[in-house]
Amino acid sequence: MLMEELFERLRKFQDLLMERVSLEKQVKELPKSILAQEEVLVRAKKSLVEKQQRFDDLTAKVANTKQELEEVVDHKNKSEQQMDSISSPREFEALNKEITEAGLKEDRLRKEFKASDEALKEAVSELNSTQMLISSQESEVTEKRNRIQSEESTMSQRINELKNLEAEITSSIDREIIFKFERIIKSKQSLGIVSVKGSVCTGCSMILPAQFVNEVRQGNKVVFCPYCSRVLFHQESDGTDDDLLIDIESGSLAEFDDFSDDSEEDSYDDDDDDGQGKGSMEDSDD
Repeated sequence: MLMEELFERLRKFQDLLMERVSLEKQVKELPKSILAQEEVLVRAKKSLVEKQQRFDDLTAKVANTKQELEEVVDHKNKSEQQMDSISSPREFEALNKEITEAGLKEDRLRKEFKASDEALKEAVSELNSTQMLISSQESEVTEKRNRIQSEESTMSQRINELKNLEAEITSSIDREIIFKFERIIKSKQSLGIVSVKGSVCTGCSMILPAQFVNEVRQGNKVVFCPYCSRVLFHQESDGTDDDLLIDIESGSLAEFDDFSDDSEEDSYDDDDDDGQGKGSMEDSDD
C-alpha cells in the first residue's frame, strides 16, 4: 500500500474513531443526566413517609381530643343538671367545684382541638403537595428514562456502524499501527495523524530531531512523533518554515511539560515494538 493511501485511510479512520469515542462517552454520561431527578424523587418519597406519619399522628390526636372534649362537656352538663336537686351547701360547693374544673378542662381541650385541627389541615396540604410532586417527578423520570433508552439505542446502533466502517478501512493496515493510532486518539482526545512543518510536529509543537524529519520526508515508513506518539506525514513547505523556526527560537512553542508521561512511554514502546529506531515503523503492506 502506498504511503499516501495509508495516510488517507488513517485520516478516514481518525474521523470515524473520533465520532465513535464521542458517542461512547455520551452513552456513558447519559444515565448521569437523570441522577439529580432520581435523587429528588428519593428525597420526596422519604419526606412523604414522614409527612404521612405526621398526618396519622395528628389525625389520632384530633380524634382523641374530640372524644375527650365530648366526654367533658357531657359530664359538665350532667353536673349542671344536678345542681337543681342539691340541698346541702357542702354538696353544692363540691358540685360547683366539679363544674368549674370541667369548664376549665373544656376550654383547654377546645384550644388543643383547634390547634391540632389546624395542624392536621396543614399536614393534609403538605401531604397532598408531596404526593403531587412525587407523581410529577415519577412521570418526568419515566419519560426521561425512555428518552435515554431511545438515545442509547440510536447511539449504540451508530457506534456499531462506525466499528464496521473502521474495520473495513483498516483491514489492510498493520494491527500494531491501528492499536497505537487508536490509543493516541483516545488518550489525547485529538488528532492521531499530523503534519511536520519545517522541523516541528504540528500535533505537540515540539522540534523534531533531523533523523525523524528526514524519515518523514522520505515517506517510506510510518513514523511516530517521539514526544506525542502521533503519526507524522510530510507537508510541502508554504514558505512559512523560516517564520516558524523564528517562533521556535523565540519560545512560542508549548512547554515539554505539557505532554503526558504516557505519551513518552508510547514512543519508547514503539522503539521496542518496531526495532527500527525511535518512533518509526515499517509499513508492512508496502
